[in-house]
Amino acid sequence: MKETEQSKTGKNRVILHLDMNAFYCSVHEAEEPHLYKDKPTAVAGSVEQRRGIIVTSSYAARKQGVKTGMTVREGMRRCPDLLLIKPDFQLYRKYSQGFMSIAKQYTPLVEAMSIDECYLDITGSSTFGEPLEIAHQIQDRIRSEWNLPSSIGIAPNKLLAKMASDMQKPNGFTVLRIRDVPKLLWDKPCDALFGIGRKTAEKLTRLNIRTIGQLAGTDEAILNKHFGVVGSWMKAAAHGHDSSQVNASRERNKSIGHTTTLPKDVKEREDAHRVLLNLADQTGRRMRHQKMMASTIQLVMRRADMSTFNRSVTLTSPTDSAYDIHREACKLFDKHWKEGEPLRLLGITLQNLSLQSETAVQLDLFDYKEQPRKDALTKTMDKLRDKFGEDAVLTAGMLGDDPSALIRNKRIRGTSLQTDDHMLYSDE
Repeated sequence: MKETEQSKTGKNRVILHLDMNAFYCSVHEAEEPHLYKDKPTAVAGSVEQRRGIIVTSSYAARKQGVKTGMTVREGMRRCPDLLLIKPDFQLYRKYSQGFMSIAKQYTPLVEAMSIDECYLDITGSSTFGEPLEIAHQIQDRIRSEWNLPSSIGIAPNKLLAKMASDMQKPNGFTVLRIRDVPKLLWDKPCDALFGIGRKTAEKLTRLNIRTIGQLAGTDEAILNKHFGVVGSWMKAAAHGHDSSQVNASRERNKSIGHTTTLPKDVKEREDAHRVLLNLADQTGRRMRHQKMMASTIQLVMRRADMSTFNRSVTLTSPTDSAYDIHREACKLFDKHWKEGEPLRLLGITLQNLSLQSETAVQLDLFDYKEQPRKDALTKTMDKLRDKFGEDAVLTAGMLGDDPSALIRNKRIRGTSLQTDDHMLYSDE
């Protein structure tokens, strides 16, 4: 199947957005229906201690007020019979690859957006039937072959397909055409438009633009004055227009990161530095696995009130060293953390990535003789861990009982912003 000119120009395209419903909980229900079918369940990182944060919940649990991001304690208060499940990311990958493989049988143009959602361009897939037939086939096969519920949005572009899939859950099936936009979307608040976040919506409100319809009717010059080129995009999006393509071959990673939600708030500098050591170890290792180096280190911190803030530093020379990553992350932490302030989440993201083969590294004048030895030691440690597992070589500082010590275990590690196969974790 070749991409048609219609697909390239954006005219008469047929785009599907395929979204798994309550994916993590649905996977566990599919694996062990005798335990979890139609039961209120929640995936949480710290099941044994009954602490931590709920990653996602089943629809039965949501009906009782259990929501993503809620503490386990609050979830149990709202739903005393809530069944808590420890995350198993290896199992989630298996199911993700399963439903993605079904999608790829209908078109080569499949773009995975996260572990539980993807876009399909089926403009050139008429041999499999009409668009609605194809969409129903995919949804039915995912249900029968993997026992997973899904929602599908059908539209002429990615923006509307995404919004359509969100309109009916679970097991939704929605067609959204550009001519439907005024009737179905214009009375909704601006942040209901995919791509507009809370802060942008607040800024629009200050301009007395509260609904998508008002956004559609605002002069483009005014929007560009306040939002730059994003203003033009928002104006077009409010009318249902989007020219972005379904990109089957994702470009190489722009960032690599890990965050970990802690079972109890961190209040001590020493504890935070140890968590950051584990995060630096794994982000650095994954970056080396992709033969890349980072020029920017970003620290992610979330307070007890759930407010999140990021701080970053750009290095004078790129690095792939966990030691460098940890050192810079700790500097950022010490500079921006208020003594005794409780933190619920910590994360490290490596940015401004470049291939090792294309990166010129500036050696330290007083350390250049040691660098080859350090590089050789790092390569040896990586090889040992490749062969014997992530726990084969550890420093004493990496040991502990918080989730950051578990991210080396692919089955139970904490939330990952990005995996080596370019798939982002997401569970609505």
